[in-house]
Amino acid sequence: MADPPPAAGASSPTLLTVEHLTMRFGGLVAIDDVSFEARNQHITAIIGPNGAGKTTVFNCLTGFYKPTVGRLTLRPPAGGEFLLEQMEGFRIGQHARVARTFQNIRLFPKMSVLENLVVAQHNKLMRASGFTVTGLVGARGYRDAERRAVELARYWLDRIGLTDRADDNAGNLPYGAQRRLEIIRAMCTEPRLLCLDEPAAGLNPRESAELNELLLFIRDEQKIGVLLIEHDMSVVMKISDHVVVLDYGRKISDGTPAEVRNDPAVIRAYLGEAETDELPPEVAADLAEEGRI
Repeated sequence: MADPPPAAGASSPTLLTVEHLTMRFGGLVAIDDVSFEARNQHITAIIGPNGAGKTTVFNCLTGFYKPTVGRLTLRPPAGGEFLLEQMEGFRIGQHARVARTFQNIRLFPKMSVLENLVVAQHNKLMRASGFTVTGLVGARGYRDAERRAVELARYWLDRIGLTDRADDNAGNLPYGAQRRLEIIRAMCTEPRLLCLDEPAAGLNPRESAELNELLLFIRDEQKIGVLLIEHDMSVVMKISDHVVVLDYGRKISDGTPAEVRNDPAVIRAYLGEAETDELPPEVAADLAEEGRI
């Protein structure tokens, strides 16, 4: 059996509420009336077979798509409310502070590792400059903001063991290190909600373990919500507090990892009806541990 996910505070407030999300592209319904919640300081995984609509959900949350129907509400623990479906994409990042990574790595490969992290803090530096040439003339306020940006970047590099590679081009890092760098680049924006699209794709077991450690650190020490799309069930089942399962754009299951991996509807979605009619619960659990469901 897979290790149970670490306990997270049941009292954590709801950070994100997705209500009746529907996304149509002409006659194609990519997301069909999906509702779920994600709590602060929880890792919420969205899983499902290929084509289930997982990335479309992310694209709606981060402003790449405007939902056909639905309300996407972010409620920060400190108070306030953001209706993401009504916001432009850049405002979702700047004001609601929702950050994301992509299925394909999107680092700046010719920039140094450190520069990738400082560039992520561009908005803070621009505010410090007053949106003028203040930065060019070395005004003290801008210098202080720049120093803080570098300190934050070095903090995260130290966290993932890349301090000695700070001046190397990001494109020269090993693949697994590039994956982690992309995550900490998103963390340099100081998000309230971190959305990760397939962060374990292409990782070997050691790299997956390092990823798990980083995501648990972000959840527990940074005290933010993490929304995770992932096919690697060894990652999902070990670190997730909550799992939402999609199939053909509809939600078919929603619960703890243990509840989801033993849900007959989930097993059918991954393996097919004929193969699962007589599937015992212990077999389903073994398949989950192997990463097949």
